[in-house]
Amino acid sequence: METRKIYSKNADYQRFEVLKNNRAKRTKMGVFLCEGVRNLNEARKRGWTFESFIFAMDARLSDWACDMIRSVKTEVNYAVKEDLLKELSGKEDTSELMAIIRMCKDDPQAILDHLSDDPVIALFDRPSNHGNLGTIIRSADALGVEALILTGHGVDLYEPAVVTSTMGSFFAVPVLRLSSNREIEDFFQALRDKYEGFQILGSTAHATDMIYDVDLTGPSLILIGNETEGLTQHYRECCDKQVKIPMAEGSCASSFNVGCAATVLFYEAMRQRGLRA
Repeated sequence: METRKIYSKNADYQRFEVLKNNRAKRTKMGVFLCEGVRNLNEARKRGWTFESFIFAMDARLSDWACDMIRSVKTEVNYAVKEDLLKELSGKEDTSELMAIIRMCKDDPQAILDHLSDDPVIALFDRPSNHGNLGTIIRSADALGVEALILTGHGVDLYEPAVVTSTMGSFFAVPVLRLSSNREIEDFFQALRDKYEGFQILGSTAHATDMIYDVDLTGPSLILIGNETEGLTQHYRECCDKQVKIPMAEGSCASSFNVGCAATVLFYEAMRQRGLRA
């Protein structure tokens, strides 16, 4: 395997910076930066395609890092000066190993084929915060949500801050990005065609039905609105039911942060299903 040494901010290094900072170019290239032991382990375990590894040229790498470089097939690897790796890394303690990984295609049929006979899936509209998106991906993984749909223009799924914050769950939860209302409506119809009794539930603080009063044991999709604006009129019209999470009597809070709310909704679905492992 070819390993290129990088001593300065040459063309190769500038490409790394683009992958870190430029959404449009990152999307065009179809690859993204990833770091963190759990993230890289999950990416390998789940069969994601690695393009390259990046590491410090003079560092003594751990047995884990050496095994990753030796056992994972890549096109070319890069040994860079330690200060350049530190600048590229998004962590306080610079990662000893970073990777460039290929993005997954947004394929609705692949998501449909992946789903079980009785799935819970979620849709997050126009996420505006990296941490919230990362939290929702991690909660989906932890609580058995089988896929996440992202719609509208929001935070980039492949932003390094999103990937890192999921602690590996990014690679375990299939995510589908849909950009137009027509694509979304077609996907909803495909779900209804596939699953008898399929329901779409919208989460809003203005609903009258409590989440625990709604049967979540059948095939369900949970709609999660934008952090600021909530569910759009289009999504409210798509819902079979709208539900809310109860607040304690006398509480000043009228709703949760969207990441917390999604976690509660996912937990209630799994609670009703007996928290099947």
